Amino acid sequence: MTFVADLTELYQDLHRNPELSLQESRTARVLAEELRPLGFEVTTGVGGHGVVGLLRNGDGPVVMLRADIDALPVQEKTGLSYASTARGTDLAGNDVPVMHACGHDMHATCLVGAAAQLADAKDAWSGTLLVVFQPAEELARGARAMVEDGLFERFPKPNIVLGQHVTSLPAGVIGYGTGPMLSAMDAVQVTLHGRGGHGSMPEKTIDPVLMAANVVTRLQGIVAREVAPADTAAVTVGRLQAGAKDNIIPDTAELGISMRTYSAETRDVVRGAIERIVRAEAAAGGAERDPEFDWTVSTPVLVNDADATETTMATFVRHFGEQRVTRMPRQAASEDVGVYGEVAGVPTVFWFWGGFESADSLPSNHSPEFAPVIEPTLSTGVEALVLAARTWLDDRA
Repeated sequence: MTFVADLTELYQDLHRNPELSLQESRTARVLAEELRPLGFEVTTGVGGHGVVGLLRNGDGPVVMLRADIDALPVQEKTGLSYASTARGTDLAGNDVPVMHACGHDMHATCLVGAAAQLADAKDAWSGTLLVVFQPAEELARGARAMVEDGLFERFPKPNIVLGQHVTSLPAGVIGYGTGPMLSAMDAVQVTLHGRGGHGSMPEKTIDPVLMAANVVTRLQGIVAREVAPADTAAVTVGRLQAGAKDNIIPDTAELGISMRTYSAETRDVVRGAIERIVRAEAAAGGAERDPEFDWTVSTPVLVNDADATETTMATFVRHFGEQRVTRMPRQAASEDVGVYGEVAGVPTVFWFWGGFESADSLPSNHSPEFAPVIEPTLSTGVEALVLAARTWLDDRA
């Protein structure tokens, strides 16, 4: 088979066999098996199911290429012959469908392809290549877990961190930005405490459902009234759970709240406002116990180093042409890839590339219909990683 056919087979296998965050054991095993014949020193089990490949090729910079590998609890509706029918158990113990609805299977496949091409062209460059297959990106935990497991102590510390994400752009097009590109994301699980009882005797209860409803409404005023119009933020209540029967007022109500910001100052304002509003509504509702806050997820703003990004994009323009490389506005989505550059104190360059044939009605990431066309998405993703790495490795040509 040809190189592209081999990668297509790998991609379809990963797509057909997705695994939830923190459960990526098969995926990690498959990727490690792909790396070993290429001459990489392969280490598994880094920060969970993370896989690290190291290729030493003489003196020169250490360049890190990163891809994420976990999937989502989404029921696939693409109708593809290699569509996922997998199911898994989420962290709450629920049986859920599983799908690569965010393209991590494409990311991992492209990194394998880039690793193979760079290993095959060792005479043309010198330095050290560090390829990182990261678990648990969807929980914003994988990058931090790999760092805490000694990523930059057990392996050479990189001089630059490079990564990419497939998205709803026309296939073959690369989008990028400089400075704050993706927002910081913080998530909090809130428990409001009331006093349960019969729905026919509300006067004998303290209703946490009413508190929760008021919190949801009041939170919408944070961005409108506490964040400067020139700044950007988002507050979302993605989960509200209370009770088990319509005529019983429950003891508690739970909310899952996420916030997205682009600066430390705004982050502090929004976080403080969320806690203030929750506490105030609990007090207004007569709660006899303070609400509980569990800030479960936190990932930093992804800042694309301006000089390093422009240098990398200049390489892309020379190869792909100006018509295929476009500047994008900053995005409200979040990615924990920024943890690596922040911790290592080195530049990060992260770009997007397209995976769809039409510019009309493109499915978004996390959609049950999200499935990039294999070509030219796969070839473009491999080429972009190779070009970016070669931009920063020493050239022997």
